[in-house]
Amino acid sequence: MCELLCVSAGKKIFANDLLKNFFEHSVEHPNGWGLAVLDGKNIAIEREPVKARNSLYLKNRLTGNIESARFMAHIRKATIGEESFSNTHPFVRMDESGRNWVLMHNGTIFDSRELSSYQYEQEGTTDSERILLYLVDCINERLVSEMNSFDVNQRFHLVDEMVRKLAKGNKLNLVIYDGDYFYIHKNEADSLYKREHNKEIVISTRPLTNECWEEVPTNRLLVYRDGEKIFEGKPHHHTYVHNEERYKMLYLDYAGL
Repeated sequence: MCELLCVSAGKKIFANDLLKNFFEHSVEHPNGWGLAVLDGKNIAIEREPVKARNSLYLKNRLTGNIESARFMAHIRKATIGEESFSNTHPFVRMDESGRNWVLMHNGTIFDSRELSSYQYEQEGTTDSERILLYLVDCINERLVSEMNSFDVNQRFHLVDEMVRKLAKGNKLNLVIYDGDYFYIHKNEADSLYKREHNKEIVISTRPLTNECWEEVPTNRLLVYRDGEKIFEGKPHHHTYVHNEERYKMLYLDYAGL
């Protein structure tokens, strides 16, 4: 599976050490790396469909200071979709209001009627990209129905509703950024951790330092801004438990066998 990293802080921090520790895990996640530096609505995404440890570009990038109050990083271990640029996280999509949404995913969608039609619209072949396309369509529908008076609390509840719907029967560890807020969700035990200190929160699939890390709560959406939690969604009961047979069936179906 993939690994996720994101930081939300009240002030800029130097990210190099965290990123170097994170990208070292690419030994086990060799199918691509991505980095999104998020200065408000200015979004800079860099990614390659190669192992992070083998990337000369990334090595050079990490020799210079990377300073930001908000960033996301991803390393991919492919389940569905070949190793290609269009399948490399994070993904970005603009809604009808001009807001860019950035998403990265660690998990697998085994079954979802809501996402199936997006296989004909997406640039790549991952289920993760389809999640983002579905989310932005839901946002656009609400923007039209509310005649652009769609406020931030409505946005939180819409994402919460979408996450609870997609979590049923699927592994859905997500980090989403909407230009202002981070949305965090996991539904598998021991698969996402957080370190909080002085208006700074670091979210990672695995602890990256010797400091105190806590497991991110399972089965609920958390929303952060500037290192502080500002919204917590309704808890649900769609805990994901790994099942090797389900993966085998998914691979056979994807391969057309």
